[in-house]
Amino acid sequence: MQPADRKSVAADSLRRAILTLELLPGADLDEAGLCAQYDLSRTPLREVLRQLAGEGYVSLRQNRGAQVSDMSHRSLRAFFIAAPMIYGAILQLAATHRTDAQLDTLRAAQEAFRTALRTGSTADRALANTRFHQITGDMADNPFLSPSFDRLLLDHARISMTFYEPRDAAQSRTVGLACKQHDQIIAAITAQDAARAVQLADAHWQLSRDRISQFVMPGGLDLPLGPTPQEARA
Repeated sequence: MQPADRKSVAADSLRRAILTLELLPGADLDEAGLCAQYDLSRTPLREVLRQLAGEGYVSLRQNRGAQVSDMSHRSLRAFFIAAPMIYGAILQLAATHRTDAQLDTLRAAQEAFRTALRTGSTADRALANTRFHQITGDMADNPFLSPSFDRLLLDHARISMTFYEPRDAAQSRTVGLACKQHDQIIAAITAQDAARAVQLADAHWQLSRDRISQFVMPGGLDLPLGPTPQEARA
């Protein structure tokens, strides 16, 4: 395998390990161990780590090496505030700009997600969900919004590992509803119904918000999350 190919393998492997919590937030990365694992010398490995740092997966610290991006209270607070706004903007633009080829890719991703729900591991489910949403980001095609959305998906994948490991029948039904909402999102984007896509973005976020917040901080998050759509209409 050529060095460039080994670098690509290393980058993909590290992304997956970070997204699925195999490498925990804040964990130090052992350069010597990674060099041996991926058969890379220090220079190409550091190129990989710089690439991942640019994508938000790791932090590079002077004289202290690389570290998996942390998930502090501050960053999680920012995540919960920004997520509904960013998801709404992405799906609105996706409905406006999508191409037929992208729709085919999104439908295929949904089938992969459905398969993962039936037979895949928790990691498979979380990654398949992330892939579905990554495609909507491609559809949105906005160079200013895309970096924020990619960073959002990174943390959403990590904290949604609990969402895709349901512990009772009610949680399983919630996961099933998430899958149905994906189908509704595809329909709205296909019809180029931007208003409907925004509504679904909000509903999709609200579906997982409470469960994720309870996992992150069982005592509750001190966040101005705002009312749910049902509460706002009451």
